[in-house]
Amino acid sequence: MKRIIAKRTLREYWEKHADCEQYLKTWFDTARTSKWNSPSDIKKTYANASILKNGRVVFNIKGNSYRLVIKFNYSKQWAFVRFIGTHSEYDKIDADTV
Repeated sequence: MKRIIAKRTLREYWEKHADCEQYLKTWFDTARTSKWNSPSDIKKTYANASILKNGRVVFNIKGNSYRLVIKFNYSKQWAFVRFIGTHSEYDKIDADTV
């Protein structure tokens, strides 16, 4: 991905939840340097990622302790952070619309 919007959201989250900092940094670095043109490209890198509709993908962070919802624009190579939270917080949202 050429651009991940917004890294600040991830940084602010890991500053409050230090146990996921390295996991989010690793995800960010992997996503930033990957050329994902489709959900199947993401699955090659993250087999446990859940592919949703409308370009959304849910990533399990730190052994599924946290969930990260990203909305991808594959043609522009943009990734939009839509949600980061604990598994129980994730259960309270609609990942298709958040």
